[in-house]
Amino acid sequence: MSLTTTHPYIEALLKGSRDLPQSPAGWLDARRAQALERANALTVPTTRDEEWRFTDITPLTRIHFQPAQSVTRLALSDIGCFIVPEATVRLVFVDGIFVPELSAVPDSPAGVQVSTLAEAAEARSALLEKHLARHVAFENNLFAALNTSYLRDGALVTTGKNQACAAPVHLLFVATQKETAAYPRCLVIAEPGAECTVIEDFVSLEDGAYFNNAVTEMVVGAGARVRHVRLQRESLNAFHIAHCAVTLDKDASYLSNTVTLGARISRYDLNVAQNGEGAEMRIDGLALISGRQLADTHTLMAHARPNGRSVQVHKTIVDGAAHAVFNGKVFVHEGAQLTDSSQESRNLLLSGRAHIDTKPQLEIFADDVKCSHGATVGQLDAEQLFYLRSRGLSDASARNLLTYAFGAEIIDRIPVRSLLERLERTVLEQTQAAEPETRS
Repeated sequence: MSLTTTHPYIEALLKGSRDLPQSPAGWLDARRAQALERANALTVPTTRDEEWRFTDITPLTRIHFQPAQSVTRLALSDIGCFIVPEATVRLVFVDGIFVPELSAVPDSPAGVQVSTLAEAAEARSALLEKHLARHVAFENNLFAALNTSYLRDGALVTTGKNQACAAPVHLLFVATQKETAAYPRCLVIAEPGAECTVIEDFVSLEDGAYFNNAVTEMVVGAGARVRHVRLQRESLNAFHIAHCAVTLDKDASYLSNTVTLGARISRYDLNVAQNGEGAEMRIDGLALISGRQLADTHTLMAHARPNGRSVQVHKTIVDGAAHAVFNGKVFVHEGAQLTDSSQESRNLLLSGRAHIDTKPQLEIFADDVKCSHGATVGQLDAEQLFYLRSRGLSDASARNLLTYAFGAEIIDRIPVRSLLERLERTVLEQTQAAEPETRS
């Protein structure tokens, strides 16, 4: 069947998806075909769309990215600076292609399985069919539809009932080729009573423009606990658009730490659904951008059952002529009584040209809840600067110290020591590298 699209950019992106080999699982081919059909029917979002009104992705549409045709040969030393020593299990994808030579998948503890989606397509087909492309909806979402139409490989992390994965699992996505498009895919399943930590890490060995379009789905069973560390530290010329959907069963727990440092334009949509009574979520986020970067974060914390708890703190540090966007919604469904939710957006401007749009939202349809939200946008505190200068620090050192402390509050909650220390150094270096003349 011949499929056409009215938008040339979408047509260019979809060109390679029609050449994918058939999957051994017929249901997966059907799901990809559905996504391809939807991608052809959808349009590229613009600032006229309410959900994108602060984020102009026109620069992304000027380059017709295509998937990498070959794998860049890398040695382990090439990615040594990104390896997390605490993570005994590591899957490495280079330009969207799994590279077993760079990965480390030793014998896992009982009940813990880490593999590629391609490896699991036959052996665990029933599990994949139940969850893969079921939680991030692609019917009205162009980029999720594009990702799903290219769905061939990715990462699968499953933790069995009442099992604990003591060491974090590191999913490393490395970009090495300019003008390529990659479609990373992750599925994380924690069965009832399970516990695991997953690091989702996007890095670059290429300074040119490329496009990462990522989708992650997480299923957290009753009483299970998932810690999700997500790092986006890509090329400053890259484009990064990602979606993550999390579902929580009774008494489940989801803790998220997201750090955004790279990309010319980035957008991250995180939707967490409390589908079981007593589930809780904590979402911490930090975006540190400068120059002409644009970083957009959209989150939804949806409480559908009673006794749910959610806490969110999102911070941005914006220098130069950069632009940060935060749109966070807490949605309390009818019947979700005794919900306890708080949301805070805190934003620091380091330049007169820096720009922030922040929109925390509450939608509540239950009458016995405790919910709050708030947003602050400002510059460094003059009294704190004066205090530090009176103690002998230069103006630049005082500014750097306060800026670093503002971001370090989020970094310090990351539960992986080596990663925490590395990110602290990165934040300190970036705050010190800021040009004093751009600040007001």
